[in-house]
Amino acid sequence: MEARSASYTRTLTAPSTPQHPQRSAEDVLAFAREKGANIADFKFVDLLGTWQHKSVPIAELTDTVFLEGTGFDGSSIRGFQTIHESDMLIVPDPNTAFVDPFMSESTLSLTCSVFEPGLSKKAYPKDPRGIAQKAEEYVKSTGIADASYWGPELEFFVFDTVRYHNDKHQASYHTYSEEDATAASSQEGSLGHKIRNKEGYFPVAPHDTMQDLRTEMVLILQSIGTDIETQHHEVAAAQAEIDMRFDSLTRMADKVMSYKYVIKNVAKRHGKTATFMPKPVFGDNGTGMHVHQSLWKNGKPLFYDEKGYAEMSEMGMYYIGGLLKHAPALTAIVAPTTNSYKRLVPGYEAPVNIAFAKRNRSAVARIPMYQHGPQNAKSKRVEFRLPDPSCNPYLAFSAMLMAGMDGIKRKIDPVTEGFGPWDTNIYKLGPEDRKRVKSVPGSLDEALDHLENDHAFLLEGGVFTKEIVETWVEIKGEEAASVRLRPTPFEFHLYYDA
Repeated sequence: MEARSASYTRTLTAPSTPQHPQRSAEDVLAFAREKGANIADFKFVDLLGTWQHKSVPIAELTDTVFLEGTGFDGSSIRGFQTIHESDMLIVPDPNTAFVDPFMSESTLSLTCSVFEPGLSKKAYPKDPRGIAQKAEEYVKSTGIADASYWGPELEFFVFDTVRYHNDKHQASYHTYSEEDATAASSQEGSLGHKIRNKEGYFPVAPHDTMQDLRTEMVLILQSIGTDIETQHHEVAAAQAEIDMRFDSLTRMADKVMSYKYVIKNVAKRHGKTATFMPKPVFGDNGTGMHVHQSLWKNGKPLFYDEKGYAEMSEMGMYYIGGLLKHAPALTAIVAPTTNSYKRLVPGYEAPVNIAFAKRNRSAVARIPMYQHGPQNAKSKRVEFRLPDPSCNPYLAFSAMLMAGMDGIKRKIDPVTEGFGPWDTNIYKLGPEDRKRVKSVPGSLDEALDHLENDHAFLLEGGVFTKEIVETWVEIKGEEAASVRLRPTPFEFHLYYDA
């Protein structure tokens, strides 16, 4: 939910950094034999953040595939190639292998990076996973840090039914959850245990109907190698949160993709439907993806200073300064749908204030203070509350990292810039103080304008390219225009008898 969060708290007692045994191609082939896999499934992500896949009989999975890859038509993937340059390669990462828990035949799942064909086999510049890997390499190249760690908190809704329809003469949508007190019961004999508006945080059964469902999701996530910290009901009826333990940038983005895959398929298995849409329900809290992040070097955290504000180091403060300075442009990547801006409005605990503070969830950047002191230096991080889970995690994490690194390199002081600290409820500031706090963009169009005018920080080290930014702005601009051009049912309510 927007106001309360728990992710990353296990850093207080967990090992300093995640442990990752490296797998070879031979290890994966042996694993496939051990599990009796009949099919190998190659997954990769398109520019907008949707998993795509192709499958082959397991006999086709050889050690050569891990070196040379397997082909696909890049012109059929959103944001990728034109038809006259369509031949592309996907190369599986052996460290991502797991047995798909939803296939009737034993299927080995492998996450892939995208490459150009040819003798050089260059990494494809518009591959989101490749961008994430370049962002991690860029950090190392600066000498400032050698690792970054990420702990996103994904929220989601699970509905009993959903319907939507759009054509030239009609537009409608309908969501239903038996938990929701504002929805008419789907059946006679409803037992009446309903969740009232904004009262869904932490209720027990029978109000919380999803405990067993979330537990199944947790167990499946753990079975495919994703460490889970906690799961609970969220503020809105039908809303939930399951938090993963932090990890390095590319690995965590991989886990976000498998996380969404698991949540949606477990819901479907039970005749329900899960969505990561930021604001599917009017009048209640939306769905965010608050992202905890920190920098490390030589196994030591770089954001802790016992004498700093909220025990945050000077480097950490500059990192926050970069995030906030570039927040309007970042919004186009981390909150990338028109629906995102129905979440980013005052009154629903959403992070609309470009400000920082300790403990304060009314600011875009929050410094958690669950525990403090040098014995807890490893847990020092910043929580950036702007993103939502409709984003492409590879691009979102990379863009946030590049903004933070720009803050460090340019020594952007968030205090000097007027971003705080605001150790008060910003939503309740008086008119004069309120004028001093900038707000995030109010629409996708506005956010895209900011990205067009402020993206040089993304291009450092060749992490993003100008073509990627231009493609993103073009695709998202078309989305915004398609929504803007269509009348909505509520406009008929307001204006039909004008």
